[in-house]
Amino acid sequence: GFRRTTNNRMEVLACIVGLETLKPETDVVVISDSKYAVNAMTKGWAKKWRAKNWTRTPTEPAKNADLWKRMLEVSDERKVTFRWVKGHAGTEENERCDVLAVAAANGQDLQEDTGFAEESKPLSLF
Repeated sequence: GFRRTTNNRMEVLACIVGLETLKPETDVVVISDSKYAVNAMTKGWAKKWRAKNWTRTPTEPAKNADLWKRMLEVSDERKVTFRWVKGHAGTEENERCDVLAVAAANGQDLQEDTGFAEESKPLSLF
């Protein structure tokens, strides 16, 4: 958990950290209730953002680019399939992950999410 962040960032980070624990060339299925994380990978959004220099449109930067860079790197080194499951629907592993995520978010002495802090800075007009 982090002091100041978003659920989207934490869901993507969870996928990254899980993948980073596996050896390169590993076949793995990432199961997540995060449509943001799963769709960005299965629908090619993250690769499009990277190809457009981390922008969504000419005037809009892609959100969480720091994490998507990491996700693409770690995914490229492994044989990853992403699969979405509905959250809070009784899937045992998903329910356990939710319990762990809530506990982490409510933890003491949380670190700062420097990527979120950097992204949240107001843009200078000058």
